[in-house]
Amino acid sequence: MPFFEGPRGRAHYRQWGPSENPAATVMFLHGRGQHTGQYHRFGAALAAHGIATWGLDHIGHGLSEGEAADDVAYLDALAENARHLLDLVVEAGHRPAVMGHSLGSATAVRMLATGGGAPAVVLVAMPPRAISREDLTAATRSPTLALHGVDDRMVPIDGVRDLVRGVPTITLREYADAGHDLLHEKIHRTVTDAAAEHVLAVHQ
Repeated sequence: MPFFEGPRGRAHYRQWGPSENPAATVMFLHGRGQHTGQYHRFGAALAAHGIATWGLDHIGHGLSEGEAADDVAYLDALAENARHLLDLVVEAGHRPAVMGHSLGSATAVRMLATGGGAPAVVLVAMPPRAISREDLTAATRSPTLALHGVDDRMVPIDGVRDLVRGVPTITLREYADAGHDLLHEKIHRTVTDAAAEHVLAVHQ
């Protein structure tokens, strides 16, 4: 199993999809309380589009060491791990898009706002309380697709609408009758296809 040394211990990551000559590559960051082992279906679905996926277990999640927390220092440590994985993906010869769900979206924004770049960004169920407008604007210099459930009770959509309003690079796509965990709900295939189409369009 692949690991690297992060700021709070060893960090674990997984890979799915074509290892050689993928149509595109995605670096994926999961949400709080989850881990990459729950995303095999998602990785297989992206692989069906010809997309390779590298997924990271957050600190204190899955097979990664450390303790989960809820403060800025923890988010910064997550962003440092994400940047390390991004470097590994680039060293492997890929120029990955960056995609995150919930806490993973906040991590992606933090990482991209403080260094690193991506040809495309996908933010699923992004939590406005963990993302500043300044960071979001800095992180989304590339075409960005925001995906959100209208019935999300953990992260109400009104805050997301306010956050992305006026940011010209972000397209917000809303899903009626969908909640917070879009990649595991009945609508998962539609959401995954939307992400794949966005990533592939930028890579063409």
